[in-house]
Amino acid sequence: MAAPSGIPVPSAPPSYEETTGINVSYPHPYPVPEPGQKLDGKGMNPPPYMGQPAPANNPVTVQTVYVQQPVVFYDRPVQMCCPSCNQMIVTRLSYDSGALTWLSCGGLCLLGCIAGCCLIPFCIDALKDVDHTCPNCSALIGSYKRL
Repeated sequence: MAAPSGIPVPSAPPSYEETTGINVSYPHPYPVPEPGQKLDGKGMNPPPYMGQPAPANNPVTVQTVYVQQPVVFYDRPVQMCCPSCNQMIVTRLSYDSGALTWLSCGGLCLLGCIAGCCLIPFCIDALKDVDHTCPNCSALIGSYKRL
């Protein structure tokens, strides 16, 4: 685009140091090439700090670590990696009488179900505690307690 006549066009905006006025006359910590100087790459790197070791050209090894989120066990089978045999499994459930089963039995006894009806909670899986085991190695993985 052409500038209107009579208005000079600036060549470049001022640098940060020129606009702030901070350390304009302070020399640079490493050599800066002059406009006519040839860039040959020698002497252009800043000197290393005192006490800092020279960088070593060692190969970098990268190790990927997979962190497994904690598994929360309920009364449903869980698909997970077995910590014992390291296989992807769906847990096998087994039901055991727990605190809720015994409290239900005691509550039915207090209500007058003494003739054997108080034993009904021992037949209901929804009142029992659940153990999760591995179907491959039969290791106990976790438990779900009703109370």
